[in-house]
Amino acid sequence: MTVALDVSWRGRIKSWIEENLEQGHSVDSIIEAMTNEGLNREKSTIAVHSLLRGEIPNASPYEYDPSPVSPDRVVHAHDRMVPVLLRIEKPQLILFDSVFSADECDRVIEMARNRLRPSATIDPATGLFEQAKNRASESCMFGVSESPFIDTLDRRISALMNWPLVRGEGLQVVHYGPGGRYARHFDYFSPADPGSIPHLVGGGQRTATLIAYLNDVESGGETFFSRAGISFSPRKGQALYFRYFNNCGQLDPATQHAGQPVLSGEKWIINKWMRRYDINA
Repeated sequence: MTVALDVSWRGRIKSWIEENLEQGHSVDSIIEAMTNEGLNREKSTIAVHSLLRGEIPNASPYEYDPSPVSPDRVVHAHDRMVPVLLRIEKPQLILFDSVFSADECDRVIEMARNRLRPSATIDPATGLFEQAKNRASESCMFGVSESPFIDTLDRRISALMNWPLVRGEGLQVVHYGPGGRYARHFDYFSPADPGSIPHLVGGGQRTATLIAYLNDVESGGETFFSRAGISFSPRKGQALYFRYFNNCGQLDPATQHAGQPVLSGEKWIINKWMRRYDINA
């Protein structure tokens, strides 16, 4: 890996960093290569981290470019055909039907029960996980393709979102009891928070989310997009996709959302987050 510096390097350095991240070079190795070519280490670090973060929301109007998801009414997702129930352009939202079978939903819930712990959030200053103040739930993580069953689900979701398996985080299963909720938030890592950096160096910014609903909720528990004024009620086997990172590196503030309080019964979901680069890079 060599930094080709000449009189036009300032116009090319962004593309060079992006190319090396795409090729799987680590953040540290890219910064080291830039430093070895005579660039200031601090400025090199800032340049790489700024690309990993994406632009600060509202720095410029978000541009809605084409989603990677198939435009078809029924999408071939690895091992099954998944119908599209609804598409919204701004923000980019897609509601899918029959992503998981009833048996698959029940199996995920049973696998997760003994692994659940109180849900945490990321401290914006330190990047450390802390007890959630704006979130009342319990959750657990499954490693990517950690078993044949989980591998099938990971591959189906990856195909549905049309994003590489190696750029997906592990499945997070979340359980909300009566009163359980998650206040308004973004799924991407805030570019303005120093605590985001540790979570960006191994895959870059999050690009899109898929929320899969594992049960019908008796009352409440809607996924509410506060800035767009759109709400989705949980239905067993359905899944909601939303994209917030475009090809310009912008982040969409219209994807701010909340898990509304569960008024009766309980709520089980899967969260799947995709990253810009390979997570193991």
